[in-house]
Amino acid sequence: MGTFLVDYQNQDTVSDTEPVITQKSIQAARTATKGSGNLQVVEFILGNELFAIDLFDTREVINTTEITPLPNTPSFIKGIIDLRGIITTIIDLKDMMHITREADGKKRSRIIVLDAGVSEKMIGVLVDDVLAVSTYTQDEIDQDTHASKRSDRDILGIIKKKVRTADHDKNELIIWLDIRTMIDKVKQDL
Repeated sequence: MGTFLVDYQNQDTVSDTEPVITQKSIQAARTATKGSGNLQVVEFILGNELFAIDLFDTREVINTTEITPLPNTPSFIKGIIDLRGIITTIIDLKDMMHITREADGKKRSRIIVLDAGVSEKMIGVLVDDVLAVSTYTQDEIDQDTHASKRSDRDILGIIKKKVRTADHDKNELIIWLDIRTMIDKVKQDL
């Protein structure tokens, strides 16, 4: 498993719309495992749960900035931001998925800007924190027992992430979301 960790150093000196994970670093990660059959994801936290979306569905990750609210929109549409001259709609993924639990510990809200292939409009999803860009093998992904047969769940599979502790190894479970389907369902509201 390869991992690209989010850099939290010098966070106060970075402007709100400067990427935490850049298009260049995402492209480098894509190229590194191209054709290998491995899955590359952006791992993030919503509430106290771990989630992931396909790296190819992301453009960059930025610090949270001031969001201008839009009137008469669903509650999960937080508003819009000016991302280096491009108006970007911000969706609160936690609100959209009805997750009410707040994250434990220190929270570093981030916006994952989605790739243009996901939607015609520029969209960013607000998450509690972004942890890493990671690569997993097919053996580490369960797409059969937990992937949704129902169209309203939008789960592609469960990733079993091995974590070493001082005492033993354990598995953390990461829910792999189908962000394309989720955005398609709310296109009329964007």
